[in-house]
Amino acid sequence: MFRSKRVSRAVWMLLFAALLLVRPGSAFAVASPGAMQTGSLLMRMEQGYVTATLLNTDVNITVNGLVARVSVMQEFKNEGGEWVEGTYVFPLPDKAAVDHMRLYIGDRYIEGEIQEKEQARKAYEQAKQAGKKTSLVEQQRANLFTTSVANIAPGETVIVEIEYMEDVRFDNGVFSLRYPMTLTPRYVPGQALPDKVGSGWSSDTDEVSDASQITPPMVSASRAHKVSLQASVNAGVPLEIIASRYHAVNVAESGGHYAVTLAGNRVPMDHDFELLWRPVPSSTPRAMVFAETLQGEPHYLLMVMPPDVGAATTVRMPREMIFIIDTSGSMHGVSIEQAKQALQRALERLQPEDRFNVIEFNSQAKPLFTTSVVADIAALSNAKDFVRRLQAEGGTNMQPALRQALQPAVSESHLKQIIFITDGAVGNEEGLFGLIETGLGNARLFTVGIGSAPNSWFMRKAAEVGRGSFTTISSLHEVGEKMDRVFQKLEQPQVTNIAVQWPSGVVVDAYPAVVPDLYLGEPVTVKVRASGAFRAGDSVRIAGDSVSGAWTRDLALTTAADSPGVAALWARSRIASLLDLERRGADMQETRKAVVDTALKHHLVSKHTSLVAIDKTPVRESTDPLKAEQVANLMPYGQSGAAIFGFPATATIAPAMRHTGFALLTAALLLLAAPALRRISRHGLA
Repeated sequence: MFRSKRVSRAVWMLLFAALLLVRPGSAFAVASPGAMQTGSLLMRMEQGYVTATLLNTDVNITVNGLVARVSVMQEFKNEGGEWVEGTYVFPLPDKAAVDHMRLYIGDRYIEGEIQEKEQARKAYEQAKQAGKKTSLVEQQRANLFTTSVANIAPGETVIVEIEYMEDVRFDNGVFSLRYPMTLTPRYVPGQALPDKVGSGWSSDTDEVSDASQITPPMVSASRAHKVSLQASVNAGVPLEIIASRYHAVNVAESGGHYAVTLAGNRVPMDHDFELLWRPVPSSTPRAMVFAETLQGEPHYLLMVMPPDVGAATTVRMPREMIFIIDTSGSMHGVSIEQAKQALQRALERLQPEDRFNVIEFNSQAKPLFTTSVVADIAALSNAKDFVRRLQAEGGTNMQPALRQALQPAVSESHLKQIIFITDGAVGNEEGLFGLIETGLGNARLFTVGIGSAPNSWFMRKAAEVGRGSFTTISSLHEVGEKMDRVFQKLEQPQVTNIAVQWPSGVVVDAYPAVVPDLYLGEPVTVKVRASGAFRAGDSVRIAGDSVSGAWTRDLALTTAADSPGVAALWARSRIASLLDLERRGADMQETRKAVVDTALKHHLVSKHTSLVAIDKTPVRESTDPLKAEQVANLMPYGQSGAAIFGFPATATIAPAMRHTGFALLTAALLLLAAPALRRISRHGLA
């Protein structure tokens, strides 16, 4: 050992301090999940994290045809001894049109008003300071919202009800509706900014300026955070089956209407709920049209099925398949097994004339081959061994993997298709959409959402921008079924160059303005606002090209069924289209004004509008303190908080902090050891 014990002790003390600096979870602004107590929700209080407000949720779903209205009752119960303000970040479906909010106080309620975002926030803050009960609902992402409730008295329960509309998904003969229960912690890239706008665990960064508003604390278990759910389904056609994929349910039928309830009454909010129903084969719809007139303006929701599997000749082109697999910390546990099984299934579908590559990504992107290779026996064996060895750790840094996958195709004779397998746990979605859009070329991108609570907005939108399709896999037993369906879409002829032809004399504002490519089992869905009513006998024609020739469908418009909510769905689609234009470089002020005008007219929460409810009578004396609390979310089923928030961490800036810490540690050790090293060079070791 060194002659100088003092230097040795100093070195060990510095090493210990440096390890504390870079310990797991050190990047958080709040305690890591491992430090949280099991069995309760945890809040930031004056004395640190303690048990406080409990939260439970009741969900009521009513489905009529293609339209669903959903009521979400969020119950905030203050079990503490102080007045509190609770803030809860929660997911909703990415196509949800949130149009109502009510604040229930005892046996009365206050209806929320739609206002521009800044105005609503100012009104809420003023009411909060004045001691009035008040609630605010804001949108952070298309599928991520925040409820804030101020001036909840000790021992009091306050309920906030949120209502939204969404259109039902129809794919491969099956209707489905998904209600998200929780969220997977988001990866936040970029350099930290000095100030935080929210109270989440992440700093805001130059790439995700609102990161602190989309990163609520997470807990692995809770004595609250339970959900009850009821659904009433009027599909408009006889059903062969109605079921829940991931939750046990009770189903009762009466006169063609189906009542669905959770078998366990209240269950933990740790796994997305998905309800599906399939019509009897003879009544599977070929076309559906629904209408609603709002302020004298007719709105329509159209759905038309493309050609059946057997209606077109299969022509298989050689393909260049690029598989991207997420191996970040948020994929730890069941999710990585689902992803690996999905990828192994995909590799088995490759043919000798195909080319392929596999790109693994977490904090970095690691391609299996330097470029795409022929799918021969040796390459496929190498790839399968590579996939078997994959483990989940590190951050969800998607950009390098996407850049590599989007490089030009190796050969023009091969159809390039990208399969992106991920939970989508990122906060920089808009930047990734732009990257896909600008780099796509003639390729097509398909997303496979993994896990019990994937980022559905990212999965759907990335596929939409990539002119592909998306699916979700939330259970191991689904892998074969879901991946086979993905490959049926990849291998079956697509319908391209789709155009919608409206009757002459009627001006329409339709979304999507450009209908994307269609794949096996997917319908054309269009939301329309017309300048006037259609005449008797008017129809809309949808036409496109398939490998078997021209394809057309005509749909009579005057047979439309009345369906409240169609106008809100049109407005939601218009807002999404406007924000897409903004991402592509449109004038921000013009698009903001158009978004605000549309949202205010249709009473919708959006990027630039919020719902606020304010009671008139103050209930808290100005001298009584008000404590702000960030409500935690339940960790998604099958995911490990230690893997996500630990060492290395997925959704934090911990990797950068570790690198910095180790660099500082090395420099400090060298400085401290320098005198001893000089003595060693002169006198040798003892």
